[in-house]
Amino acid sequence: MKHFLSTNDWTESEIQEILNFAKKLKKDPYQPLLKNKSVAMLFFNPSSRTRTSFEVGISELSGKAIVLQPGKDAWPIEFEENIVMDGAAEEHVKEVAKVLAEYCDCIAIRAFPLFKNWQKDRLDNVIKSFAKYSSVPVVNMETIEHPCQELAHILTLQEHYGDLKGRDYLLTWTYHPRPLNTAVANSSLMIASKFGMNVTLLCPSEDYLLDDRYLKRAKEECEKAGSNFAVSHDIERAYSGKEIVYAKSWGSLVNYGNPEIQSAENEQHKHFIVDGQKMNLTNNAVFSHCLPLRRNIKATDEVMDAKYCLAVKEAANRKHVQKSLLTNIL
Repeated sequence: MKHFLSTNDWTESEIQEILNFAKKLKKDPYQPLLKNKSVAMLFFNPSSRTRTSFEVGISELSGKAIVLQPGKDAWPIEFEENIVMDGAAEEHVKEVAKVLAEYCDCIAIRAFPLFKNWQKDRLDNVIKSFAKYSSVPVVNMETIEHPCQELAHILTLQEHYGDLKGRDYLLTWTYHPRPLNTAVANSSLMIASKFGMNVTLLCPSEDYLLDDRYLKRAKEECEKAGSNFAVSHDIERAYSGKEIVYAKSWGSLVNYGNPEIQSAENEQHKHFIVDGQKMNLTNNAVFSHCLPLRRNIKATDEVMDAKYCLAVKEAANRKHVQKSLLTNIL
């Protein structure tokens, strides 16, 4: 049994195997590969693409998706160990994970960090607790990483470029009025470096740097592949000559847990919006984003409506890569 919590736990060749089969499923989507299989999907946070792509994909493979929202249509869950449960939670993850594993063949979790204490949130306790107590595979539908988005991102880029090794890749911070999760940014660094691209992280200042573990991982993967990793705070230099531009907004870890301070800081960097002028600095780059995206806040209409924008294709590929992933682990 193998969980899918992070692409860090999977080799490039293992991930490529999933991507290759996803390409086959795009051509022949309806197959009984999950017949008599069920997946419990727990959503601690809202979802549009993730829920729809998983539910439809599981159905296309003749499986059954069970959707639960703890605290809404399912009992709230406690994750702390050795605790007197006199709060809102009605049951402990120990029982939830074990019982769901008796009913279902896989458990998928979407649980964002609490945005209060990064040293605690970085432990990713919710999904790791399910993995610890479940006797069936656990899949990450986004926590502090978003590995399913990584799969769709790389598949989309491979469909456009073919081999990605040596491609010049830019992950750029972009403005948002609220501090958002770092998950997609963390995952972007890990997957781009794992597949041998020259990776540049562009952000307003050192305050916006991602957690050290992701920076370190990106450096290690680039060194292994013989590619380069760089951090930049210079917009023009960072965009210059890039072949891939991937945008995401995230809150700085310096102001983590202080949304009002972070929002005020973000207001100083609205000029990081992805626009046509910046894209003209690139080497005919493609642009993508995980979605949802606030138009003319994160990226302009010009960019989102351009032929080089792959955001919708990437979102569509979520279904195919997730079907391949579930087939692989089940």
